[in-house]
Amino acid sequence: MAKIFCIANQKGGVGKTTCTVNLAAGLAKVGQRVLMVDLDPQGNATMGSGVDKRKLALSVYDVLLESASVAEVRVQSPKLVDAGCSYDILGANRELAGAEVELVSMERRERRLKQALTAVMDDYDFVLIDCPPSLSMLTLNGLCCAHGVIVPMQCEYFALEGLADLVNTIKQVHANLNKDLAIIGLLRVMFDPRITLQHQVSEQLKARFAEKVFDTVIPRNVRLAEAPSYGVPGVVFDAASKGAQAYLSFAQEMVTRGQKF
Repeated sequence: MAKIFCIANQKGGVGKTTCTVNLAAGLAKVGQRVLMVDLDPQGNATMGSGVDKRKLALSVYDVLLESASVAEVRVQSPKLVDAGCSYDILGANRELAGAEVELVSMERRERRLKQALTAVMDDYDFVLIDCPPSLSMLTLNGLCCAHGVIVPMQCEYFALEGLADLVNTIKQVHANLNKDLAIIGLLRVMFDPRITLQHQVSEQLKARFAEKVFDTVIPRNVRLAEAPSYGVPGVVFDAASKGAQAYLSFAQEMVTRGQKF
């Protein structure tokens, strides 16, 4: 039975998509069966996985509107197949922005994704959901079907404020819509060890959230930033880079933590 995790943070620009595609590739590389769901209308996780969002015949939009099943929509990237770390992709494009409006008047609007994933739960070990940086109907669909939330965050002051908002959101969803939902862990990303403030914020996180803070730290790494322009995760683009190695370590850590769910 698959473990479903949202990668979410209501603050933008914290590397949610980078985290999603590299964790998906890392998990695939260590032998896990992975489905990556792109719930962001920008479709960056789709493009970053080597799939052209403009050429998608079907997308996650069709899944949410129940006009197609997950099995009909999921695709794979030839680039990732060749690299030996392929995962299935539920792609997104601009059509998904329209789903926000269309879902409002529909029944079970916040549970559409959960219902759709039920049919393929035995096909995967992990389902990773890349959420938009806002509390929208799309994000709500992700949170309602997830076992937990992975929170990528920079060790900066404003990131702490954004984390407080996210924690409150998760509490509300847990209380009203999904009793299983919890924060799985906080992933420190874009970490620069030369900056004293980042060490201070990191220590504050560990003091406040203890074991909820992942052991793995993702360093600021130019190779991770370059990878999307080549349509592959950093783990594939430059497997020897510090960023790629960190995400492989994170994948191993997730396999260990995932056994608890």
